[in-house]
Amino acid sequence: MAAVARIPRRRGGVCGVLLILLGAWGGLAPFVGPYFHFAYTPDTAWHYTTGRLYLSVIPGGVALLAGVVVLLTRLRGVGVVAGVLGVLAGAWFIVGAGFVSTVLNRPSISPGVPVPHSGSGIVSSQWSYLETIGFFTGVGVLILLIAAIVMGRFSMLSAGDVVDAQDVDFDQYPSVTPADATMAEPVSQTFTPSPRPFPGEETTQTQDAVPPFGTGQFPATSASPFPPAEPPGTFPRSSPAR
Repeated sequence: MAAVARIPRRRGGVCGVLLILLGAWGGLAPFVGPYFHFAYTPDTAWHYTTGRLYLSVIPGGVALLAGVVVLLTRLRGVGVVAGVLGVLAGAWFIVGAGFVSTVLNRPSISPGVPVPHSGSGIVSSQWSYLETIGFFTGVGVLILLIAAIVMGRFSMLSAGDVVDAQDVDFDQYPSVTPADATMAEPVSQTFTPSPRPFPGEETTQTQDAVPPFGTGQFPATSASPFPPAEPPGTFPRSSPAR
């Protein structure tokens, strides 16, 4: 069953690329968001904080690493483990900030607050909600969903996988030796008749007693009692009138 544990690399292609993109966005969004007025405090590009490290960079890097593994691996077990890592990264994007501040009681590790922005007909509350979705909650949900799909696809055993596992690599076997080739020659179709006669053709005693025609063992008759036959197309001669 070792061959069944291997799958085509294309099975995790799309999901792997999506995990890489989402992980990269989740880890870099707090640093590049201020360029677009889409950020959490502090509203400064490429500004390092412990909150950005533990709540954005680390889960984003885990999701990106999971996507790379899913994209390259052909082993079911490795793909499932990468899916689990993606699920954990997505869940941390969703609940990480509340878990750190409430359970671990570490208020210093904070993502900050959404930067209010009003423009293009969007009020500050709506913009803050979009920032929460785009930085943490929405990214986490998408990563978790794709990672769950990865786990399902890598754990699935399709009929094509069974057929591929049963294929035999004939290149691993040696070629046919001359001795084997001699044994594999077709049987000759030459027919040799038997010297014994077939049933019904045995010589009988009557045949042995009668000599063959023309051997001269019997005297030829002097005259035939029957007149000679007329050749075809001739009329019989009429007898003279009496």
